Amino acid sequence: MGVLAATITACGSEPDKRCVDRLSREQLPRYECESGSGSSGSSRGAYYYGGSVSDKKASGGSFDKAAVDSGGFGCSRTGGG
Repeated sequence: MGVLAATITACGSEPDKRCVDRLSREQLPRYECESGSGSSGSSRGAYYYGGSVSDKKASGGSFDKAAVDSGGFGCSRTGGG
């Protein structure tokens, strides 16, 4: 039953996202990815989708949401109907 619940919840759900530094991939506070943060008006971080964090470094994902947005296990990317 737990597997079915995980499958249903994964369908159409957003991939995990975290704020990370584009160069070092170090995890940052979410406000670092919000537009307009910082004195220059540009943010230090960017959202990194999927993957995991180990020792405060993100890996195994992408800065491109579409690259990791597969629609979840057992889901079709095509629209029905």
